[in-house]
Amino acid sequence: MPGPGWYWIGEEEKREVLDVMESGHLVRYGKLDDPGFKQKTRLFEKEFAEYNGARHALATASGATALVAAMKAMGLRPGDEVIVPGYGFVATYSAAVFLGVVPVLAEIGDDLNLDPEDIERRLTPKTKAIVPIHMLGNPCNMAAIMAVADKHGLPVLEDVCQATGGTYHGSKLGTIGLAGVFSFNAFKVITAGDGGMIVTDSAELHERAFSMHDQGYHPFEGAKQPAVRNELGLKLCMTELTAAVGRAQLRKLDQILSTLRRKKAKLKEAIGPIPGARFRTLNDPEGECATLCTVLFDRADVAARVASLLETRTVDNTGWHVYDRMDHFMRYLKEQGRPAGQGTLPRTDDILGRSINLSVGVVDGGLGAAFGININSTDAEIERAAEQFRNACARTANVA
Repeated sequence: MPGPGWYWIGEEEKREVLDVMESGHLVRYGKLDDPGFKQKTRLFEKEFAEYNGARHALATASGATALVAAMKAMGLRPGDEVIVPGYGFVATYSAAVFLGVVPVLAEIGDDLNLDPEDIERRLTPKTKAIVPIHMLGNPCNMAAIMAVADKHGLPVLEDVCQATGGTYHGSKLGTIGLAGVFSFNAFKVITAGDGGMIVTDSAELHERAFSMHDQGYHPFEGAKQPAVRNELGLKLCMTELTAAVGRAQLRKLDQILSTLRRKKAKLKEAIGPIPGARFRTLNDPEGECATLCTVLFDRADVAARVASLLETRTVDNTGWHVYDRMDHFMRYLKEQGRPAGQGTLPRTDDILGRSINLSVGVVDGGLGAAFGININSTDAEIERAAEQFRNACARTANVA
């Protein structure tokens, strides 16, 4: 099953898409004075920038292509290194690899995000950026991360793909570092089927990212104009159809988040205190997206037993979010002569081995969130899920 935005697709999205289909303009370019050109992509960028309080936004074909364009626009070159957490989706790492940039893995903390204290241990003269990932809708400890970045003069690229709309002490995620990247695929907070976005206050970064996302063109409002192209680019543009769905979903974002936060609070209250377990650390409880509820157990064997009773998995046994389960990325690191495989990040291994993700808005077995609730769950369904979880914990405690 998908993320919360998917559950709420309705007439608004249909009307936006039909508007594009009837216009006949399916690409982002057209004459601004043509009433038949609906400008969905341009408007989505404008509205997304305004929502996040950023000066610029650039729509892309996916979150992965947003990462590629943003990293390229930051001036990262082959051989450069970027610090990334050992828990995050493979796209963050593969985007760097395709640019010839080396992702350097760092430990996570009890928030399941990049550990600021471990960043400095990973720095080398080749380090050119820090890429924190706001995993599972939980903001990173951005104050500590920015302190390290400022100390060493490093730019920060926020991966906000799993945390659209989240905040950190009043600042929208993606606007704290130099730039932020977002995803709108089926498993994210809001969805357009796919698609991505880059936000930044830097006009230079926006211009370079635009060039990267469309064959070296400079930013422009309407139809393509002949221009001197200073650098090569690719074709990473968003279509008008994707933008149409994205605009409708953006208008629902605040309601989605408030609903998720309310239902997660009910789930946590219904679960109550569990001996030998606790909820993960939240760096800003009011700003998290509440898409998932992560429980950390004191013992890995207890976590594994509870997960088995709930027909789900501990986080260390999930998909391409856990570093050592990305076989293709591990192979790349080995080819580079770098540490790879389980044991590379012992603290991360330990934390993920003791963690279970309960779904709240994102129902995704690949994240280990096959058990829990969804954004449409009733109070009775929330109580029933909490009871099942409590019972599984109690049965395991009796066995232990």
